[in-house]
Amino acid sequence: MNTGLHKTQNMEIVFATDGIQICTESFGDPEDPALLLIMGAMSSMIWWDEEFCRLLANRGRYVIRFDNRDTGRSQMYEPGRPGYTVEDMADDCVRVLGFWHVERAHFLGMSLGGMLAQIAALKHTEHILSLTCLASSVWASVDYPLPEMSEEIHVNSERTRTLNWGDKKAAIEHMVATGRLLCGEGRVFDEKRYLELAELEFKRSRDLRTLQNYLFLGGGEGWWGRVSEIRVPVTVFHGTDDRVLPLPHGEAIAKIIPGAKIVILEGAGHELHKDDWEKIAAAIS
Repeated sequence: MNTGLHKTQNMEIVFATDGIQICTESFGDPEDPALLLIMGAMSSMIWWDEEFCRLLANRGRYVIRFDNRDTGRSQMYEPGRPGYTVEDMADDCVRVLGFWHVERAHFLGMSLGGMLAQIAALKHTEHILSLTCLASSVWASVDYPLPEMSEEIHVNSERTRTLNWGDKKAAIEHMVATGRLLCGEGRVFDEKRYLELAELEFKRSRDLRTLQNYLFLGGGEGWWGRVSEIRVPVTVFHGTDDRVLPLPHGEAIAKIIPGAKIVILEGAGHELHKDDWEKIAAAIS
């Protein structure tokens, strides 16, 4: 249940807490069960499409999204020197809930966001009603080798070190090219959508150079291998053509966390594709 609710919605708000700044936004009725959206590495909250957020809100969820550190309008650090860990980022999830005066929420995390949600589910159990992981991996070792990202994805990721992020044309072209690589063979790449979001990402960001800090992230070792202790309901969505975290990563989450369910998205890549919105929204609601 939400108490002391903020009535201002659908407007980005930057708040300060524990010496950091976090940008956040909400959609829907604060009286509905809350759903916290946690984006992955090198992407701000806008990659949770506003239309998708409204779809979830219309299905009876109070939707909250936010910029992780070093993205969008949240706290920035010197490029190449992240002053935080993945555990700090998991704590940020609870900081955002605190700002909106939400005591407990459903968590939906994509890619790295799904792993942050797993850490939060262990460290901040009292704040989590359920956990949904999209295109993510398990915060634990498994007794078999998990496939690595494809070579083309690895090369593309390394470009963040040398790209001139101050060059609008180069930055936007890189983001669109990345989106094309992430799109699964069973989905149609929406170049118009990616171009619009990439332009907004460039406009909103305080400094896109800080995205490279995600290549240096560490921490969270104290929670590594403990995901089998998670007791909230867990649902995993994973595409069969994910070239960043191939399908066995999602299957590992469902295998290790007791009672977890997996929904396989045939032909989907490492993406939140519009073709899958309804299926994901239906499962959450």
